[in-house]
Amino acid sequence: MQKPSKLAQIPQIRFAGFTDPWERRKLGEVADIVGGGTPSTAISEYWDGDIDWYAPAEISDQIFVNSSQRKITTEGLINSSAKILPVGTILFTSRAGIGKTAILAKESCTNQGFQSIIPHKKELDSYFIFSRTEELKRYGETVGAGSTFVEVSGKQMSNMNLMMPSLAEQTKIGELFANLDNLITLHQRKVEKLQKIKKSCLQNLFPQNNQNTPKIRFKNFSDEWVENKYKNIGQCLSGGTLSYEDLDKNGIYKCILYGELYTRYDYIIKNIVFRTNKLGNKVIKNDILFPQSTTVDAMSLISPACMNDDEAQTSGVFAIRPHKNIDGNFITYYTKGNFYQRNKLAKNAQGLTIVHLYYQSIKDETILIPNLAEQCKISDFFSKLDKLITLQQRKVEKLKNIKKALLNKMFI
Repeated sequence: MQKPSKLAQIPQIRFAGFTDPWERRKLGEVADIVGGGTPSTAISEYWDGDIDWYAPAEISDQIFVNSSQRKITTEGLINSSAKILPVGTILFTSRAGIGKTAILAKESCTNQGFQSIIPHKKELDSYFIFSRTEELKRYGETVGAGSTFVEVSGKQMSNMNLMMPSLAEQTKIGELFANLDNLITLHQRKVEKLQKIKKSCLQNLFPQNNQNTPKIRFKNFSDEWVENKYKNIGQCLSGGTLSYEDLDKNGIYKCILYGELYTRYDYIIKNIVFRTNKLGNKVIKNDILFPQSTTVDAMSLISPACMNDDEAQTSGVFAIRPHKNIDGNFITYYTKGNFYQRNKLAKNAQGLTIVHLYYQSIKDETILIPNLAEQCKISDFFSKLDKLITLQQRKVEKLKNIKKALLNKMFI
């Protein structure tokens, strides 16, 4: 790629070999804008055919689409405003959430919630215009009108002004973003696969229902797990009264607010962000922190996290300081990650608008615990798995940031 001088008619970054200025064109000059329609739902002969028929709700994060949820017959197509759209058409939702896009990988049609873009073969590259989804969305939201819901018309989309290079340069840019999107998708799938593995392990490495041992165990561990109560795990500590007003980026104490157990920290607390000069309730490494309230639901409230940092001040939580034969990370993964155990504690939550959890309510609930060596083996496994998931998520974020930067510099 070369970096040309910044002129109004050329982007900041271009591929080598392209020097001609971009031209201002209306979208309707380089593509046909086609709406859709819905056959009568009262006539069964119009439905359950072999023609794909898309509704806006089906368009989300996918790039290509090749099969709709509902399909219509040839009779349904003829007796409605729906039109067959060729492969390479950009589906563009025009109401009830303007600007969701996808590329047709198979001839299809849509309902009236679209103004689809059919590129002229010698003037517009499909992936080039698809890569400008955010620009199309902003335009649609700006010019759209309506009292019940905002909608953008085909005529309005046709009048959209765009800076356009030659088809050869469009194709080159489209190929770049297609490859980048494929790479992002690849890493996202790796994240999803790891998350599925973790979800399965959280159910199978801990006992379910009336089992005394889990379905899957690490080698060399065969002893029965021993039933215990949360009150026997360790000492209960009450939370402090810190608030956002008490935060100070130059404060001498690290601090954790209860809301961070839902947003910042998952199972493990480390790399603490907030600081304060005010004392709350001191927690140390291996302490298990439980948030005491939420406005969501009881299951969400069961979101403990274990301290893996040396110490911090807390607020809005109660904590359990485990005895020496208890691994706090193990208790956290078991309590929050295992559906059976989490659900058992959630039944003790109180309140409707604001749901509360108190130590006194869960202290007599039971939990099965193996010896310390097996506890540590299990928690270490999940800790390493979490690190691997985080690594893959960072790769996805890095690629998305690269894409965002290129979108800003490769288009006008």
